[in-house]
Amino acid sequence: MISAPPPPPAPLVLVAPAEREVSFGRVAGRLPRGRWAVVVRAGGRTLAVRKVGGSSFDFWVSLPRRDLTLRVTAYGAAARRRASATVAHVYGLPRSARPRAVSGSRDGGLDRFVRPLARGFSGTSAVYVEDLATGRGTAWNARARFPAASTLKVAIAAEALRAHVGKPAPGSYLDVLLRRMLIESDNGAANDVEASFGGGRRVDELLRGIGLRDTWMGGGYLRETAGQAPIPARVESQPSFGCCKYTTAFDLGRLLADVHLAAGGRGPLVARYGRDFTPSDARYLLYLLAHVQDRRKLGRFIAGGPYALLHKAGWISSARHDAGLVYWPGGVFVAAVMTWGRVGVSSDVLAGRVAHATLRRLDRPAG
Repeated sequence: MISAPPPPPAPLVLVAPAEREVSFGRVAGRLPRGRWAVVVRAGGRTLAVRKVGGSSFDFWVSLPRRDLTLRVTAYGAAARRRASATVAHVYGLPRSARPRAVSGSRDGGLDRFVRPLARGFSGTSAVYVEDLATGRGTAWNARARFPAASTLKVAIAAEALRAHVGKPAPGSYLDVLLRRMLIESDNGAANDVEASFGGGRRVDELLRGIGLRDTWMGGGYLRETAGQAPIPARVESQPSFGCCKYTTAFDLGRLLADVHLAAGGRGPLVARYGRDFTPSDARYLLYLLAHVQDRRKLGRFIAGGPYALLHKAGWISSARHDAGLVYWPGGVFVAAVMTWGRVGVSSDVLAGRVAHATLRRLDRPAG
């Protein structure tokens, strides 16, 4: 007797994660109705095994902080019933950093760790720091306006994604331009991205729409909680400059925090622009920021290991800044450090010390 061929593999459709996006560890998909064992693997390691019933699954796993290719395999209760799906180009972030809504409040310990660093800088400086898991934060001179340099390329990217229908296809014109603009900090690419949606006025409107009013984009680039004190975002001293686009440490910090929140379907970007700027857009934008190679500023003392830095720096001859999201085993914080005057390595060291001091404080109990 000739035995019948084995049944074809059952289809498995992955809903999350998605390629070219960050992931906080959500694994979700659809299967034919039945009883399954779902196995998640990456780089030869088994990350999770879950027993599921019905026609779908949705659970969370811990992901390494790096680029991943995830393979999800479902083994059916019936003999030889199996289905698999693979998703590449996923950047893993900690489950502890899953976006949540919190109210910012002043943390005295962070004050003592961070503010002396900013006050000790030889030129003019500004700092804004906030733990996005608890809201604990501090600031120094955070409302002072500085020349923005390349830091506003994050805002340009957000408006470009809002204007574009769906996540840009891999290798498409917009995908290539966004990579060059954010990862390589290419000014020509930034101008081309701006031209694709109508210019800097649209960026300013986006920022005003989410309450960031101390930033002005202007034209393009030269080619080449109750009872708690709020985080003290005010002006201590402000550089005098007569040119160019400007922003503040507060606005940069809040913009990046808002992109992080949008990745989980939360925050003002989604509330105001959710039909156009989707969680997928936010996760794609964060994925690009994860591939910025400069680790000499915020990442100077915390590179690699359990940490992931998603950031955008900017500099001109008289100003040097870095603003980013630092993901660590305990969660995520945003930090924006701006400097003016005698800038150079000392500016980079200040940013690195602020990030390192923030991690030291957040690893301790509040108080």
